[in-house]
Amino acid sequence: MKKETLVTHQPQVALPKGNTPVVSPIYRSVKFTYPTIEASLGAEASAHGFDYSRDANPTTRQLELLAAELQDRDDAIAVATGMASIWLALLGNLACGDRIVIFTETYRPSRVAVRELLPRFGIEFTMLGIEDREGIERTFAREDTKLVLFESPTNPMMLVPDIAELVALAKRHGVTTVLDNTFAGLHSHGRFEIDYYVHSMTKYGGGHGDTLGGMVIGSTERIAALRRLAVNMGSTMDPGVSFLMLRGLKTYYLRYRRHSENAQAVAEFLSQREEVERVFYPGLPDHPGHALAARQMDDFGGVLSFDLRADKAQTWAFIDALELFATAASLGSTESLVSPVDLYQGGDLSAEEAAQARIRDCTVRLAVGIEHIDDLTADLEQAFRKVFA
Repeated sequence: MKKETLVTHQPQVALPKGNTPVVSPIYRSVKFTYPTIEASLGAEASAHGFDYSRDANPTTRQLELLAAELQDRDDAIAVATGMASIWLALLGNLACGDRIVIFTETYRPSRVAVRELLPRFGIEFTMLGIEDREGIERTFAREDTKLVLFESPTNPMMLVPDIAELVALAKRHGVTTVLDNTFAGLHSHGRFEIDYYVHSMTKYGGGHGDTLGGMVIGSTERIAALRRLAVNMGSTMDPGVSFLMLRGLKTYYLRYRRHSENAQAVAEFLSQREEVERVFYPGLPDHPGHALAARQMDDFGGVLSFDLRADKAQTWAFIDALELFATAASLGSTESLVSPVDLYQGGDLSAEEAAQARIRDCTVRLAVGIEHIDDLTADLEQAFRKVFA
């Protein structure tokens, strides 16, 4: 073989039988082949083989199976971003003339997708308050209502809907349920009869703020029904990202528990501050959804919001005064983040809708990281002194 050919057809290293890597390799190849055409058409190849990485990839498949098992389901589809997972769940279950139910207390890009973009496809929507049980049941009873997209806890005000009740209402009326479970994590809410779970794996899944990805999780039948759309859309997760997600998930429980412990401590600290009017965190005993969250969730999570006794200018000054909390709109990575809720999470809402969602110009959201809690409370303390002294 000439060297010009050798650099393309490189030597292969096969591991001896029983000699396995401790860390699974990254399958970066876009293409996979078989020794013969007949072998590529066999039952084993059809069921478990790989052909083209947009269709399936071994590294990404490993991540899908892990995520599904963590969520107590059979199968999953990994996609490029969290929003891609939401779009896949919606487009795979809705058609022209259908109606979707969404809530004011919802991730802002999800509201934008449903209110501004889905109507282009002839899909209508109804947006309600998550606590409007009468409105929910009335809308579910409509013949054209086909799907509900919701969160628990809600972003950013941490309301806790009764998942069992919501699912029961949906099933009674034949409405497909899609739960954005990013805040609660892959280990929570698996016992409920949710049809699809969607996750922004960018957050707690990756865990380090350096990867983008999403996941749709469900039964074998439901995921199989979505896979062709996912492949054709080109929303496939890159195998390099899948590897980083797999690596991040090895510390998932350690990180999520530390996020939750720190958020609990920060929430308790803020509750004692005279500059703070109210704290929204389901781990606090006085949170209206505390008992329900304790039954539904395995931990209370790393996100909280609070209202300052301040105007907009003071609120922004407080955020700017923080040193360890970076001003950014994400969550679930090792560092702590802060955001002005009315600007970052509520900018698409009217004044009436913002009031319904309990969002004010003095509302602040914290995504608490895994730093030492003393440093986080000290940072908050110095910002209070600087702005309110």
